[in-house]
Amino acid sequence: MPLRQEWAVSIAIVRCDRIVLPDYRHLFQMSLPPEFVPSQLGWDGADALKITMASTLDLGLCIEDVRIAGHAQPITLRSYRPASDGTVLPVVLYFHGGGFVRGTLDDADITASTIARDTAAWVISVGYSLAPAFPFPAAPEDGYRAAQWAVANARAQRADANRIGVAGHDAGGNLATCLAAIARDRGDIVILAQALLAPLLDPSMTRMADENKVRSPDIGATECAQCYRAYLPNASQRLHPYAAPLESRRLAGLPPALIASAQHDLLHIEAEKYAGELIAAGVPTEVTRHVNASHNALAADPAALADVVTFFRKRLRALTLAPLAAH
Repeated sequence: MPLRQEWAVSIAIVRCDRIVLPDYRHLFQMSLPPEFVPSQLGWDGADALKITMASTLDLGLCIEDVRIAGHAQPITLRSYRPASDGTVLPVVLYFHGGGFVRGTLDDADITASTIARDTAAWVISVGYSLAPAFPFPAAPEDGYRAAQWAVANARAQRADANRIGVAGHDAGGNLATCLAAIARDRGDIVILAQALLAPLLDPSMTRMADENKVRSPDIGATECAQCYRAYLPNASQRLHPYAAPLESRRLAGLPPALIASAQHDLLHIEAEKYAGELIAAGVPTEVTRHVNASHNALAADPAALADVVTFFRKRLRALTLAPLAAH
């Protein structure tokens, strides 16, 4: 079904016959040079940009890249939609990891496609703007624009704009839960569930595990500090509830949460602390620590993804068979 023309600038579809598991280990192995500027897709404001996908799937998913207007620049969304069997699908927005400064839609491919296929959901992977070129609040506002686009196009994609979930890994977990807070506060989009995989939640970095007590962590305090400085260049931003969820005193009213932490991750303490804060605020919350997983690997961990799928199936299931309302 066609996407609404005023939102879609260009779409390209490519198919292949295999899935390639992305290697996440490079995300935090390099220091961030002062002149670092993340690569951005070209945009000339006039001619439509054709985007070629590096990989797609032959597992019954329709995969499309779409350019929309973001907060500070055009952004790319990657849409994953199961082949239609007449079922009205829930919607899940997914945010890749990369510490706010790195990461691509390709990095998120295995996670987004698994959620789409196994949950039977329309998944929109968000290519949000990266710091330091685009610091806070560009990324969460990009997420909000993506949610608006999803609501506007849900009916055309045979999806239900009243059944929306959000998910993310690493920095994407931060953006997912902050988008849930933004949607709650603005009141025009209802998010019913959030799934956070090894999320970055605490710019103060006061709740990290002892590096000497975590076996072979693949993300360290230095890397975290570097990423937070790029994303939140002003100290006052590091207490903002849309950037520092663990500092927020307004967690009531957020959607039910699934939080997955990794045993071999310095950030597992803050993830589990956030779960406790949500529970204290009355938010139904599930939390699981994956004992054999590391921070970067958790996004593609089969057990973690199975939990995410089960969670979204439960929280985003259709409650009635009434026709969709027009949007």
